[in-house]
Amino acid sequence: MSLVLIRGAGDIGTAVGILLYSLGHKIVYTELPQPSTLRWAVAFSEAVYRGTWEVQGVRGRFVSSPKEALEIVEKGEVAVLAPEGRAVSVLRPDVLVDARMAKRNLGTKIDEAPVVIGLGPGFTAGRDCHFVIETLDGPDLGRVILEGQAESPTHLPCAVEGFREERVVRAPHSGEFRALRTLGDVVEAGEPVAQINDTLLLAPLCGVVRGILHTGLRVSKGMKVVEIDPRGDPSIPFKISERSLRVASGVAEALRLSGLSRRL
Repeated sequence: MSLVLIRGAGDIGTAVGILLYSLGHKIVYTELPQPSTLRWAVAFSEAVYRGTWEVQGVRGRFVSSPKEALEIVEKGEVAVLAPEGRAVSVLRPDVLVDARMAKRNLGTKIDEAPVVIGLGPGFTAGRDCHFVIETLDGPDLGRVILEGQAESPTHLPCAVEGFREERVVRAPHSGEFRALRTLGDVVEAGEPVAQINDTLLLAPLCGVVRGILHTGLRVSKGMKVVEIDPRGDPSIPFKISERSLRVASGVAEALRLSGLSRRL
């Protein structure tokens, strides 16, 4: 089957890769040398820190060169390459998916692969990619856009039990992050969950730690560093979200529409 290069191995990019892997595609991710993924339990970006990381029975393995990436995917695993370097020109992927969720295009071009797909705002179908996938929560989540752009970003976290910004902890200033709790921990409102330099960060409400950065990362003011899920279920951080699955289904539909499988 085809070789798919996915920029960004966060939770949404991981859901995309797992679905395409199940359909028989070979998956290579590109990541930053120090990923800042909050929901790292369900993200292949964690392989950058640990060497290997498994999500839903699929193993991602960190590699440092495109050549290594090809060797890994030929063995039936997922490759996580950091930094990207010359991955596109060396690997020449059949499909390129920009899953960095940056709300803007960080440089992806329509001629980088036979099929180029952008997730969310910042991409224009027909100009810098062939397809755009809607990522905004709502009835159109996961919709394949053949022309034009996704909905403009709200810059608000997804709603959980009616809570949006209220369930997120943002960095009050720049500095070095230190996690005091980990994924799945049950916390009370006002309980310390992290620290930036000498500043304690408190849980904004009762619930479960759904996302948290790794200790040692440098963060900037306003950056999302902790996410609380008010449902209180400790298993939630270890499950791929419904939103991610719907976006992944949209990518699979885009590939079907592209007729790629018929051309290979």
